[in-house]
Amino acid sequence: MTADVQRAWGILDQLNALPSGDFEAMRRLLGELTGQDLHPSVRVLPPFRTDGGRGLRFGRNVFVNHGCTAMDLGGIDIGDDVMIGPNVHLISSGHPLDPATRRSAITTAPVRIGRGVWIGAGAMILQGVTVGEDAVVAAGAVVTRDVPPRTLVAGVPAQVVREVGD
Repeated sequence: MTADVQRAWGILDQLNALPSGDFEAMRRLLGELTGQDLHPSVRVLPPFRTDGGRGLRFGRNVFVNHGCTAMDLGGIDIGDDVMIGPNVHLISSGHPLDPATRRSAITTAPVRIGRGVWIGAGAMILQGVTVGEDAVVAAGAVVTRDVPPRTLVAGVPAQVVREVGD
């Protein structure tokens, strides 16, 4: 794991030093980071941070604004047509609550972001959460449970506010 993190840091240093708008180089570096080819419609604005990169998957037509942190040890799947606001955190790993193992173990569970999701500025999606298709996560929300499709969630912890209409 340490080697993967160090490899990711080197790639992220290059990615985060790119000139604004060099999306071809950004996709090339993210492809190296994730081990996958990214669709030409993917746009990620630096700075971008992750802990390994190999657990990340980007769909088509994904936009990620500045300051995203994607802790991907448990896996993060970002579907097609997703918009992610600035300073969003996608966290698929953590530590046990038990003090005896907190420093020596890591817990993981995948984060899944469905097609057409919009995640507002400063939101946090925690491990094991699936955000359903066309849902909206309000700015500043902390999402600890699955989000049904076509709903708006807000708050800490995030709660369903209403359905998202046409």
